[in-house]
Amino acid sequence: MRKSDISRRIADQTGFKQIKADDVVDVILQEIKQTLSRGESVILRRFGTFEVYAKNARDGRNPKTGEPAEIAARNIVRFKPGKPFKDAVNNLLLVETNKS
Repeated sequence: MRKSDISRRIADQTGFKQIKADDVVDVILQEIKQTLSRGESVILRRFGTFEVYAKNARDGRNPKTGEPAEIAARNIVRFKPGKPFKDAVNNLLLVETNKS
């Protein structure tokens, strides 16, 4: 599913025009990005939590040459799904498995 698919579904379910639904999705994603860039968590009840984690610099290897390479410190975003989200995905997987 792509961002445009989400916008289309929002438009279909709310009666918004497609442009308005696109704006809604853009605003939501922008707010999530801004909050994470400040180092704060984004908690969406019954869906999950986005959190920023710092990764330390470390030694690695260039996969092509095998030579040692420094991997710089960086921030990453982790997503921890909420229980209803996990249950929905697990139920879907169980249904798909039972069909086979």
